[in-house]
Amino acid sequence: MMGKLGRVFPPSAAILGGALAALLTAACTGKLDTAAARQCSNDLAVAYKELDIAEAEGFSGTVDWAKAASLLAAARVQHEFEHYPNCIEKVQRARVYIKRSKSG
Repeated sequence: MMGKLGRVFPPSAAILGGALAALLTAACTGKLDTAAARQCSNDLAVAYKELDIAEAEGFSGTVDWAKAASLLAAARVQHEFEHYPNCIEKVQRARVYIKRSKSG
């Protein structure tokens, strides 16, 4: 492959460059699947189920339940902006509040 100034690049350099461009494009579009992204998504689903159960059991009027609901909403925003460590941290804090809301 001919580059600028008449330099010849080996085919492996073109393949590597293409692979790097594809990886960067995937990262920029949010299509890169990571363990943190999966954990954030899974933890959010579990926490929302726990929150719904606490609500069904009559604990939705507690301050701790409201704090948990707010943290989960914030975690969902973090997930949307791909700030997965922040999402995971907020979900963990929310789950503590959910447990507290049930204990009185």
